[in-house]
Amino acid sequence: MDKMSKIILIAGPTSSGKSRFAVQLAKKINGEIINADSMQVYKQLKILTARPSKINQKSIKHHLYGFVHANKIFSTGQWIKLALKKIKEVQKRKKIPILVGGTGLYFISLIDGLVAIPNIPLQIRNKIRLIQKKDGQRKFYNKLLKLDPKSKNKFDPNDIQRSIRAFEIKKYTKISMYDWFNKTKPKFNEKNFIKIYINYPREVLISRINLRVDQMIKDGAIKEVKRFQKLKIRPERSANKVIGITEIKMFLQNQLDLEKVKEMISIRTRQYAKRQTTWSRGKMESWTKIDPKNLNEVIKKINKSSLKLDQLI
Repeated sequence: MDKMSKIILIAGPTSSGKSRFAVQLAKKINGEIINADSMQVYKQLKILTARPSKINQKSIKHHLYGFVHANKIFSTGQWIKLALKKIKEVQKRKKIPILVGGTGLYFISLIDGLVAIPNIPLQIRNKIRLIQKKDGQRKFYNKLLKLDPKSKNKFDPNDIQRSIRAFEIKKYTKISMYDWFNKTKPKFNEKNFIKIYINYPREVLISRINLRVDQMIKDGAIKEVKRFQKLKIRPERSANKVIGITEIKMFLQNQLDLEKVKEMISIRTRQYAKRQTTWSRGKMESWTKIDPKNLNEVIKKINKSSLKLDQLI
């Protein structure tokens, strides 16, 4: 299989240097970068989601960053359709697609294929959303488990959007969302993918997270949240889950001082990184784990004329 049919996937926990590594790699192999992070799609949240800098986006072509309004619903299904389109466009330009991000479900959907669930009538979707709002997430999640026991332990019980999606699929189709997943056929051969996971030791990652939080505050995260508040985003929208929004809102309401805000953002980010790492152990066993200390060496030894996995490990 020639190098032009390759698709490179770069994953890792938050603050692991994925974006920087992707840019270095893209420069070396004539690649273009496609976003695979569910929060970096939002137009109004650049700083808190650590979207790649303007300098990096100018040096290498980036796709699917900052293009969705925070008040819009954006699903994995929508992302996969756009990502597939971008992959084809990049390959037509005789370049190598490099997908980078921290959303494991995006990667799994790309590797295993898009779930072909039939369109669910808006009336049913709205009705289920009202049930969730009336019951609250805990009660609604328990209802989901009774309706669809296969949903148990498949995602975070506090994930409102995923809970609603699983509920409406089972309610309308009478088939579990996870049975739909099993029926899905992949778009690509497994051999097309070079799958890289940047594997930081936890103590080093914590230090990197703390530094990133300090930098976000310096870069204007507080102003970003002020602007975000003016948008009056609906509470159930996924954009509200971006770490830092709740904490900075509390600071703006004089409920927390700035040091406490930074501490709380760091703690939540560490918890998120831990969940990403745990998820990767179960779902990304076949991925090549790269020690971040060796990233520069990896870049140096890549041969431009070919692209093999043994050059990346």
